[in-house]
Amino acid sequence: MIVVGAGIAGLVAARRLALGGREVTVLEASGRAGGQLARHTVGGLELDAGAESFATRGGTVAELAGRLGLGDDIVRPVDSPAWLYRADGTAMPLPSTSLLGIPAVPLARDVIDAIGMRAALRASLDLLLPSVVGAGSATLGELVRRRMGAAVLEQLVAPVVRGVHSADPDDLPVERAAPALRASLHREGSLSHAVAGIRASSPAGSQVAGIRGGMVRLVDRLLADLERFGVELRLHAAPQEVALDHVTVGAERLDGEVVVAAPRVGDAPGSTPETGRLISLVTLIVDRPELGAAPRGTGVLVELGAPGVRARALTHLTAKWPWIDESAGGFHALRLSYDGRFGGPEAISQAVADAGVLLGIPLDAPLDADAITWERAVPRTHSVDGMHYVGEAGAGTGLAAVIAQAESEAERLLGGGPEEQG
Repeated sequence: MIVVGAGIAGLVAARRLALGGREVTVLEASGRAGGQLARHTVGGLELDAGAESFATRGGTVAELAGRLGLGDDIVRPVDSPAWLYRADGTAMPLPSTSLLGIPAVPLARDVIDAIGMRAALRASLDLLLPSVVGAGSATLGELVRRRMGAAVLEQLVAPVVRGVHSADPDDLPVERAAPALRASLHREGSLSHAVAGIRASSPAGSQVAGIRGGMVRLVDRLLADLERFGVELRLHAAPQEVALDHVTVGAERLDGEVVVAAPRVGDAPGSTPETGRLISLVTLIVDRPELGAAPRGTGVLVELGAPGVRARALTHLTAKWPWIDESAGGFHALRLSYDGRFGGPEAISQAVADAGVLLGIPLDAPLDADAITWERAVPRTHSVDGMHYVGEAGAGTGLAAVIAQAESEAERLLGGGPEEQG
């Protein structure tokens, strides 16, 4: 079999296919495997250049990590709330009992403080509405708007979703945002009770996790397994033609069943490639002892229209992850995310200014910094009928969704395949 693309989806699918006894070749157009799981060194710290955590729902990522020998290195973030930088220029902790910003208790004091009494009263009407109201909503934005009103959506949910999913709630399907939410709404009768139920089964601090040493260690272990299983990985191998039963690379034709794990590969001739959304991440290493008190928790999300800030979110890496703090030598690692392509000295200067505003502590020039731009795949259907397709474009954002889909598709191709012993 031929897997086109050596991002996390392609590597996971190739591993599963090899375990099922298939002979597998992986083709990667670039000179590096791993896709958006990558590492960079900033200020002497080895950090994730892409995803630095994963959603624990379903146990998919943790199960894979365990099978790769990383189970003991799964770590939880510090149990401290993220903050919200609001459109009026003030900052406050996000409501403590919420899911993607959706409050479990609309009239809780921290919700009222965040959106005001009038908006909180509107949100509390959710408890009186029949469960069918909004239950058929296609997107998270539509669901929240219909159940709890515009203020909850715009002031609480949108900043969280933009920070977590790099998307607008009105563009994010409910199942991609929170797979259990719709079923919980039907069962509990209200959106607030649905959130409370999900939170009760997933206590604070357990909705996300990371890997000591970085999420990129998944790639290291996957590549080691592929080598052990005899999988051939070809870098700098951009396909010229992709069909159901063959791929051409240069003058060479490779025959076999094809799995596409790279966006835009195999587009119909003459079609215009659809560019995914660009997200830039700027990492700063700063010497500011006052940040040791984590004045804004593990990070800050930004409400649309907030003044004086271009970033859409900030993560205080050394406050969030003890393993990073232990390696930082008293310095602080911050990561800010931006929409669009953003790099060069001006990006670093902007990130320093934004971080000072969001943390409430002006910052001097960083000890070191790095800026990286990633392209997030857009949802799409492959142009070749019957093509096997895995990855972010089909599974949605987040490692949990991408890995689960890659495993599932590979199992389907194997006809159920043998269970892996891990």
